[in-house]
Amino acid sequence: MKYHQLRNSGLQVSEISFGCMSLSGDESQDIQLLHQALDQGINFFDTADLYEKGVNEEKVGNAFKDRRQKVILATKVGNQWRSDGSGWDWNPTKSYILKAADESLKRLQTDYIDLYQLHGGTLNDPIDETIEAFEILQQQGKIRYYGISSIRPNVIREYVKRSNIVSVMMQYSLLDRRPEEECLDLLHHHNIGVLVRGSVARGLLVDKPAEAYLNYSAEQVQAVAEAVAKVAKSKTKRASVAVRYVLQHPAVASAVVGIRTPAQLESALLVPESPVLSSSQLQKLCDSVPANQYVEHR
Repeated sequence: MKYHQLRNSGLQVSEISFGCMSLSGDESQDIQLLHQALDQGINFFDTADLYEKGVNEEKVGNAFKDRRQKVILATKVGNQWRSDGSGWDWNPTKSYILKAADESLKRLQTDYIDLYQLHGGTLNDPIDETIEAFEILQQQGKIRYYGISSIRPNVIREYVKRSNIVSVMMQYSLLDRRPEEECLDLLHHHNIGVLVRGSVARGLLVDKPAEAYLNYSAEQVQAVAEAVAKVAKSKTKRASVAVRYVLQHPAVASAVVGIRTPAQLESALLVPESPVLSSSQLQKLCDSVPANQYVEHR
């Protein structure tokens, strides 16, 4: 496994990290899978208080309570479940974040969270108040670093200017190259690490039948998938090519891969062993479809 520093932080994160949202729901199997990932070099595990109404955090806590020093735990805050369980509401207030952090710490069975992330964000938020909450938590030692999870360039720019974030989690793939327009270079310039989600575009770049995705038609999705297949040369290497594409941008520290089964873990672990894509291979992939750009929240 390869490891990269999460830029301004002191965190050395595995090139492939474990997206815990995809866990199956069977706790014993999920914990076994988390242990297998750690044993094979993955040290960064990403969850959120939103997932399974907190149960996802509890599983991660149960899995690593005796191996805490070996893992980097990341979780997220900002989506507050309604008391009746009917859904959630956006709540980026200072009081809520401070309260939610304590609840996440209990579920994760730890005294500190390595990376605490705002799970979204809009320009209508009380941004300075939100930042203050993260700063307080950091001063209290409850979190080591903080970041945001957002695809909105206008929100990302505000946090770059006004906060001490060390990371931004964003969707990025060959079928979603919007971050290439501005955000990746901006974050790289400010020494803020990028955590990529969605690098295989829901499996459309690997083995799922082509269908419309974002602003792309099914035919365009098929063209990109075929380009990936040509570069990969074998079916087992398609995921590696898709993930390697996003990892080659210098702003990207880690690809957060949703892992649900041992087979998916095995596939994810092939990525660090895969060769760097050549300039001609990158060009072929990029030429397979026009790059898309953000329309909203610019």
